[in-house]
Amino acid sequence: MKDKRNVLHLLGRLPTMDVRHLELLRELADRGSVSAVAAATHRTPSAVSQQLRTAQRELGAALVEPSGRGVRLTDAGRLLADSAVDVVTALAEVQARWDAFRDEPVGTVTLAALPSAATFLLPDVERAMAGTGVELRYTDADVAEAEFGALTADHDIVLAHSFTSRRPVRTDGLVVVPVAVEPLDVAMSTAHPLAARATVDVTDVTESAWIGVPHGYPFDTVLQSIEQATGTRLDVRQRVVDNRLVEALVAAGDRLAILPRFTTPVDDRLTLRALTGIPANRHVSAVLRPDRARRRAVRQVLDAVVRAAAATARRHHADPADPGGGTAICQERMR
Repeated sequence: MKDKRNVLHLLGRLPTMDVRHLELLRELADRGSVSAVAAATHRTPSAVSQQLRTAQRELGAALVEPSGRGVRLTDAGRLLADSAVDVVTALAEVQARWDAFRDEPVGTVTLAALPSAATFLLPDVERAMAGTGVELRYTDADVAEAEFGALTADHDIVLAHSFTSRRPVRTDGLVVVPVAVEPLDVAMSTAHPLAARATVDVTDVTESAWIGVPHGYPFDTVLQSIEQATGTRLDVRQRVVDNRLVEALVAAGDRLAILPRFTTPVDDRLTLRALTGIPANRHVSAVLRPDRARRRAVRQVLDAVVRAAAATARRHHADPADPGGGTAICQERMR
């Protein structure tokens, strides 16, 4: 009852709420600790604590409470943290309309991408952004599928992938835009006996040695699916992350690997064969916070990403991520 009275009292005072306080509470909810918020916002923990005390004083309600060696949000703090998403999204929509009125999307857009997707997307995106008022800053992020969602706290756009769904795990509450459906092929040396075939079935690869990826990475799901479909246990000799290293090891021996079609270079030592018998694709998606998805500059970059993916799919005779492509996809997923 006391918490309910605090929340009702707080709602009566919301007209004087500083948006910066809402953003701070949202960051604390997402990141879990004052020190993490301080590191992400380039402030000291004492400065963050001071802003929390200021917010509590102005609102006349407790927003955080002690928890172990740190703090956690109270019911009132959680209410405002949850509401912050709607507030900052509305403000971003206003900014987007203003940019549209001025016909001048400007600003910096930050992007984090898995390296293998960045390879076939970012060159075209950079060309599309040249000469515009949008500055693109990006970094590579080779993490497990479940970790991509958390990157949206620090980046406007996160390019993630999943073997099972367009929406990577742990991205609930975030905007997800389909970008590409990329075939995952069986990589092998051109001297491998299976290289003589146009395609390989799951039953053809159970006797071969494999180079895999760490558990939790999407490519490993393909190997698990082969095992389930055939009732066998694959002989995975090594597990490494870097695709270039996998390519070199496969080309030099008799081991197989799963590699993405769009960015794996084939030559006189390395070749790819489509895998039949199970679904063998990965979904590349853009993941964004709802408020950042409203920014016109972000949408311009995202539209360029979708166009780059569609062009790549055409070159490799692969299906696009979604019928229509381009701006239509972006706008539909953001409504």
